[in-house]
Amino acid sequence: MSVRVRRVYESPEPEDGVRVLVDRLWPRGLSKDAAKVDEWPKAMTPSTELRRWYHAGEGSYEEFARRYEAELDAPEAAELLAHVRELASKGAVTLLTAAKSPEESHAAVLEQLLG
Repeated sequence: MSVRVRRVYESPEPEDGVRVLVDRLWPRGLSKDAAKVDEWPKAMTPSTELRRWYHAGEGSYEEFARRYEAELDAPEAAELLAHVRELASKGAVTLLTAAKSPEESHAAVLEQLLG
């Protein structure tokens, strides 16, 4: 499987394959045409509560990752995760995020789970 993480603000590349936005909110200042997003599975993104908790600096990345993985066990999120896993089994998938540090974000958690 070929799964990678990129910032949504970076220009699309041919090797991106299927471009999946993994943020709950649409990235600021970016048009839908420029983003070239193929899928946006919002139910697979961290809950608003978890996202706010993490961005407030109330916990470690490891705790955030643990809580997020627990959220991904919910039926709708698990179904979407399986769908993205299926896409990755057929070709390249790029997980897109607006996070300034994608390596310590929910996108990195997804990349690990899908990889």
